[in-house]
Amino acid sequence: MLVTIPDVLTPEELAYIRQVLESTKWVDGRTTAGDQAALVKNNLQVPPDSDAARELSQIIMRALGRNPTFSSAALPLHVLPPMFNRYDEGMTFGAHVDGSIRVVPGSGMRMRTDVSSTLFLTAPEDYDGGELVVHDTYGTHHVKLPAGHMVVYPATSMHSVTPVTRGSRWASFFWTQSMVKDDWRRNMLYDLDRSIISIRSRLPDDDPAVVGLTAHYHNLIRHWSQT
Repeated sequence: MLVTIPDVLTPEELAYIRQVLESTKWVDGRTTAGDQAALVKNNLQVPPDSDAARELSQIIMRALGRNPTFSSAALPLHVLPPMFNRYDEGMTFGAHVDGSIRVVPGSGMRMRTDVSSTLFLTAPEDYDGGELVVHDTYGTHHVKLPAGHMVVYPATSMHSVTPVTRGSRWASFFWTQSMVKDDWRRNMLYDLDRSIISIRSRLPDDDPAVVGLTAHYHNLIRHWSQT
């Protein structure tokens, strides 16, 4: 399941994040890659333990907390603090699958990466190339969103970033351990939640159909969740 989420950041949040990133230090992105990924990774990242990364990560975490679409699509149990990457001209990231386990900085806690997220921080007209390409059983999806918009997709998916040929592409990326491990089940729950929202716009909340579907949704989460 690939879900695009518009306007995760407010214009003010986006402008502030861009301002901080303009003056922060960037390092070789291969320092945070596994052995295989490092062979196909060519980008820059903000050191995750820097003051700038910590501050901006908290801004994004607050934005995620108020976003109902992210909650519905990811059903988050744990969210790894967001990180920041940059692709200048000629930079790219070849096809790879994200590592299955990450360590939460400062805690030593290990978490499973069920859902990958990319939050775009650069307007698409400011760079050429730099598309996120996600491969799944339904084909190949090319994603290049407006600044402040985000895409979430299964971390099990093979994906890549095409070479940037003009400008610079900045983004935040992070992983989520979901309460519902299985992507197909998350997909069904997301579709059911969207249907409930649609029905509630046409029927009162105490209508038996609304009550029944809402109960079914929560009981499925109760049955499938792993917490």
